[in-house]
Amino acid sequence: MAYHPRAPDHNATTEETSQNRRLYNPYQDLNIPTKAAYNLPTSPEFLFPEESIRQRRSWGENLTYYTGTGYLGGATVGAVVGFAGSVKSIEPSDTLKLKVNRILNGSGLSGRQFGNRCGVIGLLYAGLESGMIAYRDTDDVINSLVAGLGTGALYKAASGPRSAAVAGAIGGVLVGFAEFGRQASKRYVHF
Repeated sequence: MAYHPRAPDHNATTEETSQNRRLYNPYQDLNIPTKAAYNLPTSPEFLFPEESIRQRRSWGENLTYYTGTGYLGGATVGAVVGFAGSVKSIEPSDTLKLKVNRILNGSGLSGRQFGNRCGVIGLLYAGLESGMIAYRDTDDVINSLVAGLGTGALYKAASGPRSAAVAGAIGGVLVGFAEFGRQASKRYVHF
């Protein structure tokens, strides 16, 4: 006795066959004669209605994003800087094996150092920005600027109050430029 699946009823007016769904057939590329189709949503689904209103990442997603992006970007820049320094320090009497070893060690050392520094800066920024959003219960430019100021100050706090103040000012200015660029790109660049 063979199993013969029924074709889906396309005339049904249930919620599953609304405008925002598409038909999905997992067997379409296998050349199997079947009509099995699954009705999948085309927009994100949320467990609670409050989640659909919020138009930003959660604090955990924010923390992961900034820390990971900072580490990856810093490690890449550090590896390039380490590669350039290692190539400059190669001596003419070095063998090929020694040259490769020197380049790999220099790239790895600088990559780790830059990556860890940028990852910590991303971690501090994400934590402060998410804390400001939770405290003020609004998401605007002020949260980002305060997070930039606080990140710079906290990152250099062990170097003394003067270094912390300068680093905080630099962090605030950098975040200010980033926010200005983001607002300008929203206004003048259309995708």
